[in-house]
Amino acid sequence: MKNFIYILLIPTLTLLPKNSLAQVDPDEMGAWYMYIFNTRFKNDSLWGIQGDIQHRNFNVIGDLQQLLIRGGITYMPKESPLKLTFGYAYIGNGTPGDSKETSAVEHRFYQETSFPVKLGKKLFLNNRFRYELRDVENQDFRTRYRYSLFLNVPLNNQILEPKTVYLSMYNEVFINGQRKIGDGKTVPFFDRNRLYGALGYIFRKGLKMQFGMMRQTSNSFGKNQLQLSLHQTF
Repeated sequence: MKNFIYILLIPTLTLLPKNSLAQVDPDEMGAWYMYIFNTRFKNDSLWGIQGDIQHRNFNVIGDLQQLLIRGGITYMPKESPLKLTFGYAYIGNGTPGDSKETSAVEHRFYQETSFPVKLGKKLFLNNRFRYELRDVENQDFRTRYRYSLFLNVPLNNQILEPKTVYLSMYNEVFINGQRKIGDGKTVPFFDRNRLYGALGYIFRKGLKMQFGMMRQTSNSFGKNQLQLSLHQTF
């Protein structure tokens, strides 16, 4: 297990820039560091909470792009694979380079539905539909629609259990609900797409880690993001 942790962390350490606060190219490799959690109020409860904290960087480390803090109340109907969530997110945006100034802050309410599907013996899928109500500083109130398809494939076991190495992938599509955002400005109908691939390791029941890369694209840009995430269920 220790050797696998080193395999996950060494690529990140070797990519650290000598001067992490130097002016950066918006197209250079970025990195997101994430903690993702979920729990139920009681073992047999239909209600719970879930959330995540994400520190996103323009570069590998040191140049803050976004700080995202998100949490929600979950409900899982009896005898159903559905998970229903209503929550709130705070997003603080940084600026590239040496400047410590922040740009527009966003307050976001969201509703989502997710449900897992198993295909064959080793393909574990999850579908997620998310509807966002976005209050971005100096912009008109607007909405956004998101659909994600997640896939986990265990590599050294038949199921996702402790001491399992697994392949994790997802693709997520973002669609803007409104084009006009105020002051004569508009956004495109297609907002962005995120394509992700990673290796994961399950340390024990309810605790796993993933290290991989995401390619984020829109009509006007494309950027690669390293991702290191810790996932906890308790």
